[in-house]
Amino acid sequence: MFEPLVITVALVGAEVSKEKNPNLPITCKEIARQAIECYNLGATIAHIHVREEDGTPSSKVEYFQEVKELIEKEVPMIIQFTTGGAVGMTEEERMEPLKLKPHMATLNLGSMNFGDEVFLNTKSYIEKLALKMKELGIKPELEVYDLGMLEMVEYLVRNGYVDEPVHVDFVLGVKWGAPANIETLIFMVNDLRRRGIKFTWSAAAIGKHQLAINVASILLGGFVRTGLEDNIYYKKGVLATNQELVKRIVNLSNELGRPIATIEQAKLILGIRR
Repeated sequence: MFEPLVITVALVGAEVSKEKNPNLPITCKEIARQAIECYNLGATIAHIHVREEDGTPSSKVEYFQEVKELIEKEVPMIIQFTTGGAVGMTEEERMEPLKLKPHMATLNLGSMNFGDEVFLNTKSYIEKLALKMKELGIKPELEVYDLGMLEMVEYLVRNGYVDEPVHVDFVLGVKWGAPANIETLIFMVNDLRRRGIKFTWSAAAIGKHQLAINVASILLGGFVRTGLEDNIYYKKGVLATNQELVKRIVNLSNELGRPIATIEQAKLILGIRR
């Protein structure tokens, strides 16, 4: 039907608290253990944020290193670090974990109102991050939160900051960003095609919209991001686990006739050489 499905599990993020969902992993060992369990269920990419012991977001390199080493000790999962960190972190804090050379890292393509705060990503910072990832051999995942950020995808490609085929993640449903509906997703995918850019894509959606956008991504030939970072519920009133959310995507993809990518297939599709 389509090429095999690559599943990213976004395990913890920077916004959700353990008070809202006790299943949220906080410590390095918890994050790594859930990533490994999700890999065994069918996830191929672990999207990594880290937290302090009190649950607040962290950018400590030693935490990223511990999670990375714990995962790689047991499974050959693709490790993807955040460079978004949390609102308020400095540019240097957000870049620092890249020196550990994960397979992938996120590259947020613009500034936006993020709830009641501002998520700042200046053009110069985006360029700096892109060049650093290129220098270190890290595959960027281009995070598109709104329509104007599609222009930045083309700018980075045309000016040599990123190499084609690029991998784009459409993040839908963030307050004040692009809405989480299928019409918006289709428009974004078709817009990049019209620009003549070679790309693969995945989609994430916040809260109650996660499942619908996940299913649409499977059917439209994209990849899927799921996990507690984006949505803490399995269904209305029922708290989820990362493992349950991954297992559901695997089951749905199998029912719809789309195979799940192996690590070797995922690396080939995404152009990850390490």
